[in-house]
Amino acid sequence: MKTLIAIANGSEEMEAVIIIDTLRRAKFDVTVASLTEGTIEASRGVKLVGDCCWDQINPADFDVLLLPGGFGGTEAFMQHAGVQQAIKDFNAAGKWFGCICAAALALNEAGVLAGKKFTCYPGVEEHLPANVQPVNEIVVVDGKLITSQGPGTAFEFALKVIAECGSPNLAAEVRGGLLL
Repeated sequence: MKTLIAIANGSEEMEAVIIIDTLRRAKFDVTVASLTEGTIEASRGVKLVGDCCWDQINPADFDVLLLPGGFGGTEAFMQHAGVQQAIKDFNAAGKWFGCICAAALALNEAGVLAGKKFTCYPGVEEHLPANVQPVNEIVVVDGKLITSQGPGTAFEFALKVIAECGSPNLAAEVRGGLLL
């Protein structure tokens, strides 16, 4: 499963790394695309380097699009025309896409959350319109949209991506290897 994960300055490092690592353990073909060249500084000061820069890829070549949270990274995703277009395109094409934590704001910015069941980090709902509100669940799947709450739910999010986009058996195998 060709999976595109975006990162930016201010992305939540635990969410990004746990998602990347867990999906790669499932043999997903993961590409980490940074919105800027070189090293990014994640939300807690951890330095991360993408496999490539966003401008070097064509999002249409991927089967899954995932966004980690972190307010700084989320703001970058909200302002990046390419990320915003990719979210819209994945939704319109019926491809798998999702986010964790505050990145629900980037999905809302793209106009894809209205009428969807989703979750996010508690408190993020204050930045969403009254007609677009999350449910309080660890991981939520609505059609081809997968969302989760935050750093502590990143493993469950990644395993749900594996179960939905790969197979439940593969997710169980990876879960066992992680001792979860």
